[in-house]
Amino acid sequence: MRGRPIIHDNSELIQKAQDIFWKKGYTATSLNDLLTITGAGSGSFYNTFKGGKKQVFKEAINQRRQAFAEFQNKLEKSRFPIELIKDFFRSIANENEVSHLKGCIIANTVVEMTYIDEELEKEAVKILKEVEEMYTKAIKKAQEKGEIKNQTEASVLGKYLITFWCGLNTLRRMYPDKKVLSQQIEMQLAVIS
Repeated sequence: MRGRPIIHDNSELIQKAQDIFWKKGYTATSLNDLLTITGAGSGSFYNTFKGGKKQVFKEAINQRRQAFAEFQNKLEKSRFPIELIKDFFRSIANENEVSHLKGCIIANTVVEMTYIDEELEKEAVKILKEVEEMYTKAIKKAQEKGEIKNQTEASVLGKYLITFWCGLNTLRRMYPDKKVLSQQIEMQLAVIS
């Protein structure tokens, strides 16, 4: 009879862990949940992730940071970065109900970890601030080119998009409906027209 497998592919484990953290949150996810989803034994798990559940969670949210970095790269290469930002928000309305109910793992972490784990909260806040800065730079360039009529300071509009993002992730749980979400998204995006 074979024992439980040794973990060979950390990225695959992190992806699986990210999914369960996204659905249940950090606090409600148990070590058993992580072992079950990976099929690994606890010894193998702890040999791979010396920091245990917390280390896996940090790596899971850092995968999201990588996705944002890839998006930033696209923005920097695009002739029309504001349209890419708008398309990103518009795409949310087309997601399935499971995605709507999950929301954003980074925004979820900020809310869940406040007063629970300052280190994880700060890491999630840092990621959102990085996204805010990405939006701010794109808005500033678009304003300088005359592509956005709204001349409110770019940093204020960058914060607005983060506020919109966090609110949208609550709204999509309340109304996982394409038509409702599309209407709200278009109304909010008018600010960066």
